[in-house]
Amino acid sequence: MTTHPLPRPGLRDHVRLFRRITHEPEPVLEELRERFGSVCQIGAGPARGAVVGSATAVGELLKRPVEDFRWGHKFNVLGFIVGQGSMIVSDGADHRRRRGAVQPAFGRRRLQGWIPMIVERTDAAIANLDDGTDDLYPFGRDLVFDVAVRAFFGEALADHIPELSRRFETSQAYLESSALRQIPHPFPFTARARVRADRAAIDRLLDGEIRRLRADASAEEEPGDVLGTLVRDGSLSDDEIRDQVVTLIGAGYHTTAASLAWTLTRALLEPGTWGALRSEADEVLGEADPTAFDADSLARLDLADRVVREALRLHPAGVVSPRESAVDMEIAGHTIPAKTLVLWSPHLAGRDPDVWPDPLRFDPDRWRSPNEDQRRAGDAAWVPFGRPPRNCIGFAFAHMELVFILARLAQRLDVTLVRADVPRPYGMVVNRPDGGVPVTVRARR
Repeated sequence: MTTHPLPRPGLRDHVRLFRRITHEPEPVLEELRERFGSVCQIGAGPARGAVVGSATAVGELLKRPVEDFRWGHKFNVLGFIVGQGSMIVSDGADHRRRRGAVQPAFGRRRLQGWIPMIVERTDAAIANLDDGTDDLYPFGRDLVFDVAVRAFFGEALADHIPELSRRFETSQAYLESSALRQIPHPFPFTARARVRADRAAIDRLLDGEIRRLRADASAEEEPGDVLGTLVRDGSLSDDEIRDQVVTLIGAGYHTTAASLAWTLTRALLEPGTWGALRSEADEVLGEADPTAFDADSLARLDLADRVVREALRLHPAGVVSPRESAVDMEIAGHTIPAKTLVLWSPHLAGRDPDVWPDPLRFDPDRWRSPNEDQRRAGDAAWVPFGRPPRNCIGFAFAHMELVFILARLAQRLDVTLVRADVPRPYGMVVNRPDGGVPVTVRARR
């Protein structure tokens, strides 16, 4: 088959697009797709990137052997935040060993065991909301962080949640700063120095908990949190354990919070959806104690699940997912050379008109009883969490969390969105609604 070099914009367009892409990536990606097709080049030389956007092209890319790509590449700045021993900046045998140690921590039984805690923490957060005008983005971010710390670190560190939240926020702000500010350096009293100091403080807390867990290693009860599971597993060093747990928190809670913000926004904008979510939650959850909720409850929250899926289709938290090509490869009739930063886009795949009828319309019913062709096409193009073997390891936890939080909020709160249109997306690292989720809110009477 004849392949072609990657099409690309001219120099003037490059300058214009680079100025916008870090804060407004979606319009830039959409312009590139419209002008140059499913695969195109952005940047040049050692800073060369390839944007892969159509569902078909993304499907071709994700079917390639994992060895065709590198995640520990020169552009991956996450290693400074999560540690060089993290599975998300590892390749080859190191990645397989680290991910293999973490995977059992997200087994079905443990996921189901976290359901009562998710609902209980949601109820606690709702109880602290005052009637009036509020922004549900920071509310959701704090709630998701609270849940994540309890699931990943265990209840023993729950008293440190305010401190941990403050220290993780430093890293997030740094990742969203300009590339110039992220140039490696050893200088004190800078943003990079503050990130180092906060990571060291987090490590000290984790070291204390790891020592405590090792002292209790003879306990017969299976750990209910990720940290305890990794300590008991014994295949990772303490440095690696810290890096995996910091990765799960750092890479997971902001993306889940952003997904919750988009889910709430779209549900509140769609007439009748909040009331329908409430009716479903009343039927499934009722006034039962949170300890009664389980996997069957999750399966019965059908509308909440479809609303979450549709929000993630239109607004994936990561608009692009980067990896470096290790070999020359052919994608959608074009050659992507080795050592190219491949930016495949869940955002573009989720809005591909060749797959999704009326792709920009928010329609949870498109997930209701799809036929086989629709299901197959949707599975290929719905990739907010990626695809195995390098997909988001906590995707099932995040999806479950979003469904239960959405259902419980609809059941317990009367909410009106203080805007009439879909907000502008903001952020390259984490895509969230500009301006948050401003609402008037009161407890359900």
